[in-house]
Amino acid sequence: MGTGGATKLARRLPVGAEVLPGGGVHFRVWAPRRRRVEVVFEGEGAPEPLALEEEEGGYFKGLAEGLREGALYRFRLDGDEYLYPDPASRFQPEGPHKASRVVDPTRFLWTDEGWRGAPLKGQVVYELHVGAFTREGTLAAATRHLKELASLGVTCVELMPLAEFPGRFGWGYDGVCLYAPTRLYGEPDDLRRFVNEAHLNHVAVILDVVYNHLGPDGNYLAQFSEHYFTERYKTEWGDGLNYDGRDSAPVREFFLSNARYWVEEFHFDGLRLDATQSIKDDSEEHFLAALTREVRDAARGRATVIVGENEPQETHMIRAFGLDGLWNDDFHHAAMVALTGRSEAYYSDYKGTPQEFVSAAKYGFLYQGQRYKWQRHRRGTPTFGLAPQAFVNFIQNHDQVANSARGLRAHKLTSPGRLRAMTALLLLAPATPMLFMGQEFAASAPFHYFADHADEELAGKVRKGRAEFLAQFRSIATRETRTKLPDPAAPETFERCKLDHAERDSHREVYDLHRGLLRLRREDAVFSAQEPRSLDGAVLGPEAFVLRYFGVGGDDRLLVVNFGPDLNLNPAPEPLLAPPAGRVWKMVWSSEDYAYGGTGTPPLETKNNWCLPGETAVALAPADPARVGDPARGLDGPSEEEEVRDEALREWEEAG
Repeated sequence: MGTGGATKLARRLPVGAEVLPGGGVHFRVWAPRRRRVEVVFEGEGAPEPLALEEEEGGYFKGLAEGLREGALYRFRLDGDEYLYPDPASRFQPEGPHKASRVVDPTRFLWTDEGWRGAPLKGQVVYELHVGAFTREGTLAAATRHLKELASLGVTCVELMPLAEFPGRFGWGYDGVCLYAPTRLYGEPDDLRRFVNEAHLNHVAVILDVVYNHLGPDGNYLAQFSEHYFTERYKTEWGDGLNYDGRDSAPVREFFLSNARYWVEEFHFDGLRLDATQSIKDDSEEHFLAALTREVRDAARGRATVIVGENEPQETHMIRAFGLDGLWNDDFHHAAMVALTGRSEAYYSDYKGTPQEFVSAAKYGFLYQGQRYKWQRHRRGTPTFGLAPQAFVNFIQNHDQVANSARGLRAHKLTSPGRLRAMTALLLLAPATPMLFMGQEFAASAPFHYFADHADEELAGKVRKGRAEFLAQFRSIATRETRTKLPDPAAPETFERCKLDHAERDSHREVYDLHRGLLRLRREDAVFSAQEPRSLDGAVLGPEAFVLRYFGVGGDDRLLVVNFGPDLNLNPAPEPLLAPPAGRVWKMVWSSEDYAYGGTGTPPLETKNNWCLPGETAVALAPADPARVGDPARGLDGPSEEEEVRDEALREWEEAG
């Protein structure tokens, strides 16, 4: 990658403060709109300000001999009284408005030398907000839960944004110091320790990063150069970032170096990219293609994961730019309509029907260029030829849980049986599944939008903007509901979102459901295969369907899902239900297992053909009929379960 006129001195980053192996700290900053830049040191015994030497291309550099890690500093620009933090600060101990701190990343002793990274295929992703994941809200506290997450079956933790932002709490999408892990969750070494411990537990870690905008408070980039931003492209959050206009090369370098930084200095296994549709670039090499190359190179042979959020569902993000996968909103929207029966706002173009789930399992996105009434234009692009793992499926994430009046999780919005069946579909489908923290034990804590801003005018705008966004839902647009929406700036709104991990025990049935499904996904060679074109499906009834996973040599699997009431398929002329030649189906997992809070599951295939219990998902595998019998043919007479059922039916009929 180019250095934009970098000094000949070997640096880890093109800009920022770097501790040199031989002693001293080297400073470098891009400030083309300034003629004079000084480093002003702070704290007891601080040295005199350091005047930086101007370089070609608007860069300034200088060496502070004898300076050590921990020194506090800011930049003075053209003699102004106001002092600014370093745009590439590695840490802001008092927040984005105060001094930057010199950090030496080489002092941390990594012990993950044997970790070889993690490709997207085979991953089970777990989205985590550090501040709300534990009562303490720190990286150190989160680290203590990694072993349990690994035991559950999680293979990849996705941390919501960590770049420094103002205030006492927030989601992190308004970060302004992109190289500084926020002081709210601990020291930079606490983040390194989290990643190191994850790798020792065979868990990958990827970071949610925001390269489409910066937050409105504490964003000082324009003081160094007005060319960080451009009016050519507008985003939902204001002017876009300048990746292709005048003086865009240093801007690209700044953000591409940031991507490298997280992989090199913190050993992250990849990135989740926020709102990629808002990253506009008309360069010969698109910024996202360059980012993908930088991340792969920074990993030095370790496998990496790059996943994008992309609301328009543009598959060229994978085909042309090299991303590994994209979030699949279509699956979520169809799932929530099936679970709740409600299709307001952006759920309007979904019915939650069996065909939608069959198509999602086979093709990923449901909208691949059809008209999307809610947006009044076509949505999506073709997915044909993409691997199943390229689609990240979820029924909860930070946005979708919070995009409601009460921030309620799915288990509060549907029946237990339906949710168990939907969870089975999520965790056994060939796409990459993602859980949102607390989902695995039906956390009682809601998840709201929260953002702390000291500026009351800005806090008011955030409050108003949030209410206007939620007003797209007819139920929330009512006066009664709008007056009761939680205040994003209220500390109690944030506090309510914190998880209680004791619920792993008190909600043990839900926790064991997830553990059992993830074990089946991990240990069953057919469910874990994620092979292209190895699955088909069929609609069985108004709310029922079957997915057939084709294994090697006829070692197939069935996942039969019924979100509706009991259904008797008699006759059952659906070829996908037929077992492999000479075999019969044997139940290997059921969402109605008593251990999961269910009431038990009788055999699906009977002398009366297929009987699908209501609100249930069942996984089946081929078996030898000599060992399990064949009730469909009646060779061994009725099973014990059928005898019990038939007797109960006779008593019921006799009783009138």
